[in-house]
Amino acid sequence: MKKSVIKLRRAAGTAIDADAVLNALAHVVAVVDPELAIVHVNTAGEQFFQGSAAYLKGQRLDDMLPADSPLFALIRQAREAGHPVTEYHVTLSSPRVGHHFVNVQACPIAELAGYVVINLQEQSIAAKIDRQLTHRGAARSVTALAAMLAHEVKNPVSGIRGAAQLLEQSVEPADRPLTRLIREEADRVCALVDRMEVFSATGPLQREGVNIHEVLNRVLMLAKSSFGRHLHVVESYDPSLPPVYGNRDQLTQVFLNLVKNAAEAAPDPGGELVMTTAYWHGVRFAVPGRRSRVHLPLMVSVQDNGEGIPEDLRPHLFDPFVTSKPRGSGLGLALVAKIIGDHGGVIEFQSQPKRTVFRVMLPMVPSAEEGA
Repeated sequence: MKKSVIKLRRAAGTAIDADAVLNALAHVVAVVDPELAIVHVNTAGEQFFQGSAAYLKGQRLDDMLPADSPLFALIRQAREAGHPVTEYHVTLSSPRVGHHFVNVQACPIAELAGYVVINLQEQSIAAKIDRQLTHRGAARSVTALAAMLAHEVKNPVSGIRGAAQLLEQSVEPADRPLTRLIREEADRVCALVDRMEVFSATGPLQREGVNIHEVLNRVLMLAKSSFGRHLHVVESYDPSLPPVYGNRDQLTQVFLNLVKNAAEAAPDPGGELVMTTAYWHGVRFAVPGRRSRVHLPLMVSVQDNGEGIPEDLRPHLFDPFVTSKPRGSGLGLALVAKIIGDHGGVIEFQSQPKRTVFRVMLPMVPSAEEGA
């Protein structure tokens, strides 16, 4: 197939390369020839098929997906019908591409017999944005609750604790366990309020360029010296990753929480923690109040080999006070969602037995043009 260069012209007469248009799309667009070999793929397709466009050209789809994949039936149907064929809620899965839940459209190219354009739309994109808005709403509700608790609960409880401490000096020895119980429970309530106070708004977020690998190395050093001694850690980092535009201390808190959760979920012995960083081209989100889309190309993932997250908890995992731990407060992931939201980022997760992955997408330091 000869390379076809299509130019679109705006009113001003500026030429736009069709490749630039396709690469701006968040959905996978690929063209296959009659032998199912890839002849063109956009940036989203590079991420989906785990390879560069140069590498993928000439690769056969039936080498990347199982022979019974529904995608091949749709391609055949489009060729035979001579018009686009669409199917919703299709599962595409293989060791090469992973597990995806997508809408598929196969469109034959009339001028080129046997050639088909494939468009894959990840079902998780809309769900991801919806979940993120839900996470931020939950975090805002906790912020208001934390401010109320600090004033209406913590001060009276501190008075109760002080009174119990004074009372302990005058009661009979047999009654002192009760006064100690009052003090310990008062301390527990105050500690819970202290943990919630981190949700309180403290003004604009102070951000700068942060080397995310330095943050991750510090988190892993803390883990290996305490709660993560049983873990086999695999680090798969992109050394060319540009700095994250964020707050170093808050990002450390985020990944410390995620790694601690992974360590608690992983088996002992046999626990494994996989830390990954990557640059994802084309990951942009539209947010209210901004004319341009937010670029979130920096991806950090934390993966464990635990039993997975229970199905009933998944829709509410980032809500406050939701936890599967017997002694957990349920505030860790709610705090993570708030911090990532404050950074303008996105957090998502996928979970199945022996493989739970939390992915955080973050912005890089804006260029001078963007900051102008």
